[in-house]
Amino acid sequence: MSWNPALDPDCPKGDAVDAIETVIVPRARDLGGFEVRRALPAPKRQMVGPFIFFDQMGPAEFVTGKGIDVRPHPHIGLATVTYLYKGKIHHRDSVGTDQWIEPGAVNWMVAGHGITHSERTDGEIRQKPHDLFGIQTWVALPKDAEDDPAAFEHAPKDTLPFLEGEGKEVRLILGDAWGERAPVRTASEMFYADAVLEAGASIPLPDNHEDRGVYVVQGSIVVAGETYEAGRMMVFRPGDRMSLTAGNAGARLMMLGGATLEGSRHIWWNFVASSKERIEAAKEAWRAGDWAHGRFQLPPGDDAEFIPLPDK
Repeated sequence: MSWNPALDPDCPKGDAVDAIETVIVPRARDLGGFEVRRALPAPKRQMVGPFIFFDQMGPAEFVTGKGIDVRPHPHIGLATVTYLYKGKIHHRDSVGTDQWIEPGAVNWMVAGHGITHSERTDGEIRQKPHDLFGIQTWVALPKDAEDDPAAFEHAPKDTLPFLEGEGKEVRLILGDAWGERAPVRTASEMFYADAVLEAGASIPLPDNHEDRGVYVVQGSIVVAGETYEAGRMMVFRPGDRMSLTAGNAGARLMMLGGATLEGSRHIWWNFVASSKERIEAAKEAWRAGDWAHGRFQLPPGDDAEFIPLPDK
């Protein structure tokens, strides 16, 4: 649908740059020809709204026969979404899902009490060189949803709200913003959007959410005369009306936030929980490896191996 020009406030002036509460520089890690940049959790910020984990994957180029092979591993207390710009990933999980993740689509996996999944680039895709570029996020669940049954929901690209006009294209991935709501069901209020801006184009931050952040994927943005390049996450003060302007090369942004949770979360390996006791119980259940009758099962079709519980 066309962009609503009434949603474009004036760019901030003067000391409006002070509305940026935190600037996060992601930590880079090389996974053997495949770079990951982690923005959340960060020393100054565990979460932005309910978003507790934020990784940029790539961009990476794989030669024939190579790809990613993330063996089955467990999660509790969170929901995940892997959003791709390029490439595809084969997702399998313990509730029986067998789904390819493709650019622009949403694959929303709710761990709740416990789920196991794998992520691979397998099959025909490995028979030729291929690219992979995207963002993986975890959303911490509110306390009343931590023990919900595991679930998976897929939303194709063409089912997501798409706003365009005045030099910007915005796809709403999760939650509600700018008068639109994405189709995937979430346990708390949030927004998550992929925004592409031409040089000089501006976009307002949603003003209906308590916590708001922006990650610059490509290009740069200008806020009150200050330029923020790719690979930076800015977290803004609640309540301030803000507009972001793309730099001379344009920008691609991931915009995220929502209501803050009832408190901080414990995070250990792939587990997120409101108490250490929940983490310890999940560790013991995975260590036990009772795939037939225990808390965790392995994904059908990918149950020949798994990632063992780390020592620390």
